[in-house]
Amino acid sequence: MSVSAQEVKALREETGAGIMDCKEALREKDGDKQEAAQYLREKGIEAARQKSGQAAEGLVGSYLHMGGNIGVLVEVNCETDFVAGTDQFEQLVDEICMQIAAQNPGYVNKADVPPDVLDSEKNIIREQMAVELEDKPEHVRQQIMEGKLDKQFYQQEVLLQQPYIRDPDKTIGDLVEETIAEVDENVRVRRFDRYEVGEGIEVEKENFAREVAEEIG
Repeated sequence: MSVSAQEVKALREETGAGIMDCKEALREKDGDKQEAAQYLREKGIEAARQKSGQAAEGLVGSYLHMGGNIGVLVEVNCETDFVAGTDQFEQLVDEICMQIAAQNPGYVNKADVPPDVLDSEKNIIREQMAVELEDKPEHVRQQIMEGKLDKQFYQQEVLLQQPYIRDPDKTIGDLVEETIAEVDENVRVRRFDRYEVGEGIEVEKENFAREVAEEIG
């Protein structure tokens, strides 16, 4: 279908995409501006994923919760120092810091989860659902297991799988991908540390008391 110059101009002003890309998107989506904008967004994300540049620049962000009870440090990488200084990238780092403070994930992504931890979680789910899974075909069991694992473990413990605290309809991974589309560079969360006042102290006290008791006999 043909699209007018006014339609192309309106989409370009909304998305910042090039004239030819806007024209292609409108034709692809039969002139629907909203769907064309979504098409451009997805195309931008895919293009950024395929870029070969090494994400070695970026920022180390920090967040200190009111009262100083919780502190977070996170490293987020991009490809250039220019992008590291943009408002979009800095906002992403800030939002990830607050997400970590609020939700206390254990890992950045699924690949970071140790195999023994994953096996333990799967065993817990199998025990919880022993009756429900008993008469199901193997492929159905696997589907149910993956769904439960995602909901009970990955969405709780893996940062990129967690629902975004400001918009639970998207994940932190979605938030990162949106930034990729905006800045047109690879962006990745590399690592983080979260500190909470008193965390682990009671365990240390209990262990010390146990060691003393064993020494005394």
